[in-house]
Amino acid sequence: MAWGTHAQPQSGPRRGMSHEKIVAKAIEIADEQGLSGVTMQRLAESLGFTTMSLYRYVANKDELFMLMVGSETILPEAPAGHDDWKAGLREWAGSLREMYAAHPWLLDIRRGPTSVLMPASVALVDQGLQVLAPLELDDRDRISIILIVSSYVSSFAALERDLAGQEDLEFGPQAMAELGSVITPERLPFAAPLILSGGYVGGPPGEDHEAGVGYEYELGLDLLIEGLSARKRT
Repeated sequence: MAWGTHAQPQSGPRRGMSHEKIVAKAIEIADEQGLSGVTMQRLAESLGFTTMSLYRYVANKDELFMLMVGSETILPEAPAGHDDWKAGLREWAGSLREMYAAHPWLLDIRRGPTSVLMPASVALVDQGLQVLAPLELDDRDRISIILIVSSYVSSFAALERDLAGQEDLEFGPQAMAELGSVITPERLPFAAPLILSGGYVGGPPGEDHEAGVGYEYELGLDLLIEGLSARKRT
């Protein structure tokens, strides 16, 4: 079904329905309400059909979720071609990050042997492999790098989603004094100075910091890319 080679049911609702229409509507609901908002009943109602009619097209909600993951409509714009593989890998990672930002429900769907064979998943891998083509890597290293970078991006995307909408903590003198009574250098010799200086949440006072975890994301991606570059030089 995901690859379009599965025949549509011969009998069905009076008005036309297809796997593509069902998946497109499910993605629309998930984008607005999250994955928990995608129920077979709600999906059927939004399409103007009965819940039972959906089961002629998808066996259950898990199958529907796989079709959503596999839909090429969720794909970001493919990265431009780069002579510099570092720039290409950075842009590919950024495209994944944009995809998760646009469709955060993707983070709630369990990944596994089936999901990685869906059209959208394979297309993303193909884009990543194109970026790595200039490097002399064996197949295992290439697919490992794809897995490492994509896992890194998805973990940061999940963190960004969790932090979205939450207010930054601001500690006044009284709160800092209370923290200092329990977070002491004797108990936590390395963490206590950082926390009590204000650097643990939001960075040291008086310094400008990018909202969210953008700085940390870029730093980590730098380390991954430069680490791969150093490995190739050895």
